[in-house]
Amino acid sequence: MLRWLLGAREAQGHAEKSPVLNTGEEQTQNPYTELLVLKRHHDIVRFLVKIDEYRFASAGDDGIVFIWDVQTGETLLELHGHTQQVTAITVLPSAEICDEQIGLILTASSDRTVIAWNSDNGSQYQKISDFYATVKCLIVLQWLDLWLSGGSELRVWSRKLELLCETNHFPDAAINALVELPKNCVAAAVGKDLVIFRLIAPSEEDENWDVHKIKCLSDHQDDIRSLINIDELTFVSGSLVGELIVWDSLDWTKQSSESSFWDPSSPQEAHQDIRRWNPQNDISIQHLATDGQLVFAAVGRGIYIYNIQMKRVIACRSLAHDSNLLHIAKLPNSQLISCSEDGSVRIWEFQEKSQLAAESVPAGFFSMWGFGRTSKQTSQVTKKTPDAVLVGSLELIGDLIGHSSAVQMFLHFNEHGLVTCSADHLVILWKLGERESRLRSSILFEKLEQNGGLQPKF
Repeated sequence: MLRWLLGAREAQGHAEKSPVLNTGEEQTQNPYTELLVLKRHHDIVRFLVKIDEYRFASAGDDGIVFIWDVQTGETLLELHGHTQQVTAITVLPSAEICDEQIGLILTASSDRTVIAWNSDNGSQYQKISDFYATVKCLIVLQWLDLWLSGGSELRVWSRKLELLCETNHFPDAAINALVELPKNCVAAAVGKDLVIFRLIAPSEEDENWDVHKIKCLSDHQDDIRSLINIDELTFVSGSLVGELIVWDSLDWTKQSSESSFWDPSSPQEAHQDIRRWNPQNDISIQHLATDGQLVFAAVGRGIYIYNIQMKRVIACRSLAHDSNLLHIAKLPNSQLISCSEDGSVRIWEFQEKSQLAAESVPAGFFSMWGFGRTSKQTSQVTKKTPDAVLVGSLELIGDLIGHSSAVQMFLHFNEHGLVTCSADHLVILWKLGERESRLRSSILFEKLEQNGGLQPKF
């Protein structure tokens, strides 16, 4: 059983033919060798959010929010208030509200409400129930001490949950994602469009906040799935049909773009992974993450890493999982973690290659970076020039198989481990085996000292 939990599943049926890399029975580089299974939810768990270094919250389709102790896995609070599934969650850091220091957890639901919870005692600070449709995203603008809700309209709120201003309704689509931009602006993903809004602070002429739509960017061909900041000057969006666009955060111009992640009509479809497994590939960009220099893209079953300054992909693994990836992130130790609909959580290590051993990039890959473009001689294989090679590889070093259904997302808590949530209704806390062993030994010796040391008593 333990071998299965750590990834040593026996191949069965479809898995026997899978070309996806497997770690095998020995996972000497996998630090997460112990786990705690947290069973409190009774439906899909879709969201995890970090409250502080020792607590996190989980929420999902049962409408319940649980607050957990990441060290012990203990349930600290159980929050009931929503009647339908939770659709968004975020944390409003502690600040003075009504002469009291309060940290809030904000949750939105399909019941068309947003609830602000006291993160310390779990009480409802306030419930807002006058939304026209489901709120699908929440973000906090800490420097303005405001938070925003996105759904059929964009609303701007104070810390005390006062509605400051709002936009008109979007009749044909809803806001699915929000990202903060410079100059009091935000970008909202509304279907295929990116809409730029500017927040207007109170002034001597007008004492009220206001929000103005100032630009609509209609470069995507399908709904935008992921939207993140790279740094203060750049942000990136990804769509359902594999379009990735890099934008300037100041003037909102398109810096570069890619319309497909592989071109099946190209002779370069002979790329090893695609040749071995070629379903009607889902090339939707499921999730994006960044460390400020690199962008990590979960595209269908694959992982792609871009270097922003080099304007090129530096590593990829087009079949990282057996099913579509749902979440990806880089850890402080430079490792990469991905989770998938196949129920697995995988740990990757980026390794640089020597120039001579670098792999060629298939034509049609990442033309946004100016390499691998098809030319009139499309039948020729892309040459292994310095501008057309992968300079690194992703090596699988750990495979955490504890969930029986799609893993929705994860949180990393440094020395306290990794937290995952899944459609199997479970939250799993993955622990660092060596650290937990040291802690148990330390506790044992402390108890022995309290009982008079190691000498037997007569």
